[in-house]
Amino acid sequence: MTLPETRPPMKVTLYFGHHKVGSTALQSFLFRNQAALARAGILYPGTESESLSYLMGQLLADPGEDRAETGPPPMNAREPHNALAFQMLAQATGGSTPKWHGGLPGTNQMIRALRMQAKYLKPRHIILCSEVMANFGPQHPELIERVRDIFPEAETELYCVLRRPDDYLVSWHAQRLRFGDRIDALGDGAARKYVGSIHFNYHKVVAPWATTFAGRPLHLRSYSEVVGAGGSVQDFFARTGLALPGGLAEPGRANESLPRAAMEIARRGNHELPPEDAGALRHYLLTGLGDLTPVPNRDVEMFGAALRAELAEAFAPIHAYLSKLTGQPAFFPDIDEMTRTRPVPEAEATADLLAQIVPDSLPSDRLRDFIRTLARDIAA
Repeated sequence: MTLPETRPPMKVTLYFGHHKVGSTALQSFLFRNQAALARAGILYPGTESESLSYLMGQLLADPGEDRAETGPPPMNAREPHNALAFQMLAQATGGSTPKWHGGLPGTNQMIRALRMQAKYLKPRHIILCSEVMANFGPQHPELIERVRDIFPEAETELYCVLRRPDDYLVSWHAQRLRFGDRIDALGDGAARKYVGSIHFNYHKVVAPWATTFAGRPLHLRSYSEVVGAGGSVQDFFARTGLALPGGLAEPGRANESLPRAAMEIARRGNHELPPEDAGALRHYLLTGLGDLTPVPNRDVEMFGAALRAELAEAFAPIHAYLSKLTGQPAFFPDIDEMTRTRPVPEAEATADLLAQIVPDSLPSDRLRDFIRTLARDIAA
């Protein structure tokens, strides 16, 4: 008598954060290669009609056929697990999802879609990837339990990347400026406002996941390790041991940031200009500087010595927790860099960039007048 073949347990890798550590590049890679990975038994699953339809279109395409839409892909398809995380948070708080993740069904339906793909596609490995899930722990740890229970019989492992907090705060602040937020400068109160949040207190990010998934493998990585490994895609697959099929599209940079020398210009524009003009200014600062040479980011000081010392002291117990959790002498080997001031104060870097900008290169009279006025104010 021939015994039925025993199928090994399905594996699930959960990427639960953090922000500004290459998650967008990883999601873009998984999305661009979604069909090829699915054929190899590695599923980057959709969560609702748009993402599922997009995946089906790619799976039905003939080899070499390009069914990609003109323009950027829909966010619900490219980042389906961010869509799920946003919807979970919205239903838990009575809020709403961001406009770029619109038209979502309820959380129950999205989870059902995940389970049905596992049932009928029978992948050997599922990847759920969402930096938005870093927000679950502080206020809604029950959402982590709900993620755990999507595939209760699977062998699950966790993956998370954290960035040294001084560098991270600058990058996250620049992201908020890109979104048009009207916020204080880092050195003028904003940095202190982050201290109690997931954007500084990494214990709030990691501990609830480590507790809920106690006994499961946890790949907790520093951003410098990820960069040293070649980037987020290379590090993710190296750490999780997933073998990739051949012929995949290469990963690329997916999320440009404002130069540090341009951050105060964008911040003042968000406060002082109408939204449409502020958006045009941000677009110029991201894409239109051309041959201008802002002070390199590594040389721009965004905090000042006193604030750096204050932040380093506040982060010390958090760093001790991360080091103990990972069994390392120092989770961030370069943690002493938190207290080292860079050679060029932000105001000087901003003034230098403003002096290089030719107002006539800007697309409207309002922006030209804004740059002229700001240059005079900064120089005064």
